[in-house]
Amino acid sequence: MTPLDARLAARAESVTRRLDALLPEAAGPRGRVIEAMRYSALSGGKRLRPFLVIESAQLFGLSEEAALDTAAALEMIHCYSLIHDDLPAMDDSDLRRGHPTVHVKFDDATAILAGDGLLTEAFTVLSGARAHADAAVRCELIAGLARAAGATGMVGGQMIDLSPARDQLDLTGITNLQELKTGALIVFSCEAGAILAQAGAEQRQALRDYAGKLGLAFQIVDDLLDSESTPEALGKPTGQDEAAGKATFVGQLGVAGARDMASGLVEQACRCLDIFGERASILSQTATFVLERTR
Repeated sequence: MTPLDARLAARAESVTRRLDALLPEAAGPRGRVIEAMRYSALSGGKRLRPFLVIESAQLFGLSEEAALDTAAALEMIHCYSLIHDDLPAMDDSDLRRGHPTVHVKFDDATAILAGDGLLTEAFTVLSGARAHADAAVRCELIAGLARAAGATGMVGGQMIDLSPARDQLDLTGITNLQELKTGALIVFSCEAGAILAQAGAEQRQALRDYAGKLGLAFQIVDDLLDSESTPEALGKPTGQDEAAGKATFVGQLGVAGARDMASGLVEQACRCLDIFGERASILSQTATFVLERTR
């Protein structure tokens, strides 16, 4: 295990513990939706987005604890999006993170409610004093996450992904789709650290630029893995986009071209961090990790 792998694992464990505390089990009929929320939120995964929150906050000298509730709230949003994305009305997937998806484990209605529950609970977490002592900072976090998750971000991207026009997108169209569907939350992940630290405009922009390149590289690698890997290796179905005739980075560029584009984006992302010097070494290493990941 590399030092970065160990750091990723440690941050993931901290986020999982916080999610466990924020989503306590409940008795009675209501307990079923809580169980489904916990099933999704506590089932592992890379925890890349909360990792980026914590590491971007540490650029400015903030502790893990100071960023942990923001990181957990963001992971709730991500998990909600996965639950809904897997539903029969959307991607109709039966495997996520190596386990049955929430609608398979429970049922469609419970899955919808579990996603709704995680979405709304995320904003409860961000509104609490543990997220930040300054109410103005909490409001900025809430507004930023709402924009990234909503119709101008992830939800808008998902709508494009589900539209009939999806099959005919060119490279510009695919890039726009993924900047919304995947990239918007990753951009917020990095900017959140600067918001928590009340950092200046130049530093915030540098992190947004880094995260924008990183998010696109992440999605290109996802397309490559979907094309070349197996469900057993990834813990989720593969080949679904190709089977559905959807336009992808790999389909537009080929495997070699997609790899070259991802590599170029990672190089650009790392250059965006130059203003931070050595303090940004973990974020630079994370960009390389995203490029080289195998699941």
